[in-house]
Amino acid sequence: MPHSQPLHPTNGERVRLADYAPDFVGTYNKQSAQEVLDSNLARLRELQNVLYAEHKHAVLIILQGMDASGKDGTIRHVMRGINPQGVQVTSFKVPTAEELDHDFLWRIHQHTPGRGMIAIFNRSHYEDVLVVRVEELVPRSVWEARYEHINAFERLLADSGVTILKFFLHISKAEQKKRLEERLRLPEKRWKFAVGDLHVRQKWNDYMAAYEDALTRCNTPWAPWYIVPADRKWYRNLVISSVLVETLERLDMRYPSAEPGLERIIIPD
Repeated sequence: MPHSQPLHPTNGERVRLADYAPDFVGTYNKQSAQEVLDSNLARLRELQNVLYAEHKHAVLIILQGMDASGKDGTIRHVMRGINPQGVQVTSFKVPTAEELDHDFLWRIHQHTPGRGMIAIFNRSHYEDVLVVRVEELVPRSVWEARYEHINAFERLLADSGVTILKFFLHISKAEQKKRLEERLRLPEKRWKFAVGDLHVRQKWNDYMAAYEDALTRCNTPWAPWYIVPADRKWYRNLVISSVLVETLERLDMRYPSAEPGLERIIIPD
C-alpha cells in the first residue's frame, strides 16, 4: 500500500512524533479503505488457518497508545472473523500484588503465544517505561535499564519463533478530546470513561516524550515498531490489517502433509 509517510521508523534513528501526522490517510477515502480492509480480512482468515495448522510459527501483536487511541477498536474490527481457537487477547492493567513481587516481565512472559497462536497485547510491558516513568513510580535508574531488558526479552521471543509486531496508535490530542467527550455523552460508552484519563491527558507532552524514547530505543529488526496514524479509525484498521497480511505472507507457511494412504480411504455408510 502506498505511503508518503513512513509507518516503520528507521532502526537507530531518533523518533520525533511531530514528524508523523496522526490524521494522515494517504490516497485513501473511507470507501476505498473499506474495500481493501475487506480483502485483507478475508486473506487474514486464510493465513491464520495455515498458521494454526502448521504449528510452526507464533505471532505477537502489541497495541500501545494513549487513552481512546483505538486499541479495543482495533481488536474488534481487524481481528473479526478470526478463529477464536487460535487467538488470545490479554489486557494489562495495574499490576497485582503478586505481579509486583516479581520482575516486571514475569506477568508478560506467561501470556506470550505458543506455536500456531496469535497473541494480542492490549497495552504491554511498555507500560513499564511509559506510565511508570511519567508517574515516577520507580526511580529513573530502574526504568532506564528496562529498555535493554525489553530488547533482550523480545530477542528471546523472536529467536524462539515468535514474530513480533508493535503498533503505536498515534492519535492527536484534539481527536482524543472528541472521543473522550463521546464516552461521556453516550450511555453505551460511558462505562469506559475513567476520571484518571484526564490526569494522564494533563501530562500529554510527558507521555509523548516517553513514547518517543520507547519507539526509538526499542525499535529493533526482530521487533519493529509501526507508527499508525489513528485519528481516522478506518485508516488505522486498513494499515494494521495490511501489515498483518504482509507479515504472515512472508512466513511462507504451508499446511502439514496429510497422512499417507488417505486417497484409499472410504467413509463407511
